[in-house]
Amino acid sequence: MARVVESDSSSGCSNVLSLDSIRESLIRQEDTIVFSLIERAKFPLNAPAFEESRCLDSGNSSSLTEFFVREIETIQAKVGRYENPEENPFFLENIPHAVFPTHKYPPALHPKALSVNINKHIWDIYFKELLPLFVKPGDDGNYPSTAASDLACLQALSRRIHYGKFVAEVKFRDAPQDYERAIRAQDREALMKLLTFEKVEEMVKKRVQKKAETFGQEVKCITDSGDESKKKYKVDPLLVSRIYGEWLIPLTKLVEVEYLLRRLD
Repeated sequence: MARVVESDSSSGCSNVLSLDSIRESLIRQEDTIVFSLIERAKFPLNAPAFEESRCLDSGNSSSLTEFFVREIETIQAKVGRYENPEENPFFLENIPHAVFPTHKYPPALHPKALSVNINKHIWDIYFKELLPLFVKPGDDGNYPSTAASDLACLQALSRRIHYGKFVAEVKFRDAPQDYERAIRAQDREALMKLLTFEKVEEMVKKRVQKKAETFGQEVKCITDSGDESKKKYKVDPLLVSRIYGEWLIPLTKLVEVEYLLRRLD
């Protein structure tokens, strides 16, 4: 595999940005995602936290979760989190400049395509489609802790999905002739075909399923006989595989396509 763009290890990539280094990062991110889903599953749905406005400030109509995320992103921006091209805020209009000196990340992405951000879409999918799949219904009133757990999930999912920008950059630089015609024609379908490798996607789904089985198994339910039917999991491993197959992988490829459409600008 061609070695393409130099990057700094503190950004989460290896010293040389390549498909191999990106693959290693994505594999490590799987751990974070699986653990964040397991942690969120400790709480019930707690829908009022993200569906209702309960703010005592009459001038604020956001839900508790939206307020929490906005405030945390403001703090994180001030210490430079979003100077890292791997990080993408959910509320762009809320992001102030850093107030501390920040690390200067070597340019790895095409400047005109760097701004691709589908976090509004990720937010809607997470609360409307994903969350009800892996948490129990109910309301225990523990909204602040639930919001913190939701933020951890959202940031882990967003980071993985937007890593598609790095994937697209390396693939483009490795074989620009394969992509330029489709980019100039703004042919999304052709780009999606070029980016799709079903065998790799199946391997990823099987790997995250195995990780969910390993990380999320209820140890107290393991029997000496090793009866698989009696094993219980904090989050269904098959569901984690499904989340990757139906949402994370397609959304990552969507980011790749959106990035490539701007790559020649």
